[in-house]
Amino acid sequence: MDRRNFLRSTTTSLTGFSLAANGMLVPIVTDAAEHQAAGDAQHANERFAQLTKSLLVDWCDGMIRRQIIEPENPKRHGALECPACTHIHGRCSDALYPFLHLAHATGDPKYLSAAIAVYDWAENNVSQPDGSWTNDINPKAWRGTSIFGAIALAEALHYHGDVLDKERREAWTARLDEAAGGYLYRDFKKIDFTNLNYGMTGVYGFHLFGRLWDNPKYTQRSEQFAKRVKEFFTEPNTLLWGEGKPNNNRSGRGLLPIDLGYNVEESLNGVVLYALEVNDTELQDLMVRSLSGHLEFMLPDGAWDNSWGTRSQKWSYWGSRTSDGCQPAFSLMAGYNPAFGTAAIKNAELLQRCTADGLLHGGPHYVSHGIKPCIHHTFAHAKVMALVQDKLHAMPKVDASAPLPRVTAQGVKHFPELDVYLAAKGPWRATISAYDSIYKTKKSGLLQQPTGGALSVLYHKKVGTLLVSSMARYEMVEPLNMQPQPGEDFPLTTRVETRRNGTWYTNLYDLKADVRVKDQAEFSEFDIRTTLQDENRKTIEQGPSEFNLKYVLDQDRVTISATPFGGSPAPGETALVIPIVSSSDETVRPVSETRIEITKPGGIVVVESNVPMTIHGGKNERVFNMVPGAEAVPIIARFPQAQTTEVRCSIQVIVP
Repeated sequence: MDRRNFLRSTTTSLTGFSLAANGMLVPIVTDAAEHQAAGDAQHANERFAQLTKSLLVDWCDGMIRRQIIEPENPKRHGALECPACTHIHGRCSDALYPFLHLAHATGDPKYLSAAIAVYDWAENNVSQPDGSWTNDINPKAWRGTSIFGAIALAEALHYHGDVLDKERREAWTARLDEAAGGYLYRDFKKIDFTNLNYGMTGVYGFHLFGRLWDNPKYTQRSEQFAKRVKEFFTEPNTLLWGEGKPNNNRSGRGLLPIDLGYNVEESLNGVVLYALEVNDTELQDLMVRSLSGHLEFMLPDGAWDNSWGTRSQKWSYWGSRTSDGCQPAFSLMAGYNPAFGTAAIKNAELLQRCTADGLLHGGPHYVSHGIKPCIHHTFAHAKVMALVQDKLHAMPKVDASAPLPRVTAQGVKHFPELDVYLAAKGPWRATISAYDSIYKTKKSGLLQQPTGGALSVLYHKKVGTLLVSSMARYEMVEPLNMQPQPGEDFPLTTRVETRRNGTWYTNLYDLKADVRVKDQAEFSEFDIRTTLQDENRKTIEQGPSEFNLKYVLDQDRVTISATPFGGSPAPGETALVIPIVSSSDETVRPVSETRIEITKPGGIVVVESNVPMTIHGGKNERVFNMVPGAEAVPIIARFPQAQTTEVRCSIQVIVP
């Protein structure tokens, strides 16, 4: 599709309603040709349309089953009860948009009742005099999330306002005006006033408000933000930065804070929607480059590899815990790169696999480990499914015919703005991270994502993800938006570790690890010189603290080895830890002291070592970590007290 035709199709997305003299939204009657174009687009994108609709209906029905119906109790009536949390999530009223969409699309009154009830709950419990809605029921809670609630309300009125009676529609429209003209206009003065996901979303939000009311006050604020968008992208891979405290903080390596999850599920959506609405071709070109750069990190199963991200404490394998989803940006821009359409579909299919009983679960193994889902995931992601349904008429071809970059990749690619490496050799895909930009808030400690040359992800095309990372220590940086870690806090990141006098030392805390790469046709080799440190960045006072880590990927296997620098033996409490991703229903078979087999649907995973291995907790033990919601078999290969100075483990897959 050429640019002119593509833009002609996308600029129809705000033409469904106009503003009447009384300030109300009224539908516009479109001609037969536009109806025909919409039908053609939906037919061409049947798979994507059916997938997103199925998720939308499943999730909305799941939320309705959890909606509290207690008319005598306005503090609870209409809210969505969370199966995992003891509190009500203040943003649950975002669900009014997907509810209202289905009320309009199906005519079923249950969806209209649900939308009205959740809206009324928010007005009774989180609405503030300045037009904001607080993120939590506490009136002193963070209000920045009002931009997301305002956009949800605006989209609901824009596309589906005519299902409301006149009095209610006028009240909702007036309430939206209070939010846009009050708190949001007052506090969203600069695009980078806080984490960048707010300002980037505001680019589209203020444009939407301005179009709804034909008010240049809002469109000018949107244009003001848009002029600065291009400042926040890296070279050479056009990654969006700004997810840090402060958002322009430079690390010891001089790197800016970047988080894949928030970028693809929130920020880039806002910029893409704006760029298409105003036909800003320069900004669209920037978005094509940026979406392409971010897409390098999508795994073949549709997962977003945010193992290295500054906010990976909220990584849920498919995305980020409280953001919306990648589907709008990637589907609407698929006319420029068909792999964007593949990404939108593959990720939606992953969301579907992580859905049970009508709710999106925060990772692939919640159900197998008996973890209840937080409802926040569902009402946030239901919004984008409603949005893509409402924009199907404006979409280019969206299918999964073009392969993802990581499917076809071979060799090693270094991302210098991250100091992260992506490796591809035969069936293997790996991520190695030395990224040292660490997120920190006033109340939290250092929220340590994988670094120190960590092998943060290992994927095999037949059996899926085998290694996946977590935080070094799980910390609920947002206690009301995150779930407690069940059981032992056992990190899922592959590592070298030792314990001395109750203190844990590991390469995961090393911000200065040196990574050397040898990439050849037969193999890719990573040599990492790293230091074992505690969470305060202190090294071991006695004994070896410097290690050489080596990862070798070839067609048949991945080998991981660790050697104390200088060749001196490591003490017996030092170990190479390799947690192999595996759900509880998979069979684990210790064949010998040095061989463990794990049977998966696509093949048998074989782990072998030159030293005896144990499974932490016993043969059938699984550890589970909330980041990114996965189970693993925790394999420990300890250094002997003497003689052997290298511990070496290999991973291979036997396919039937």
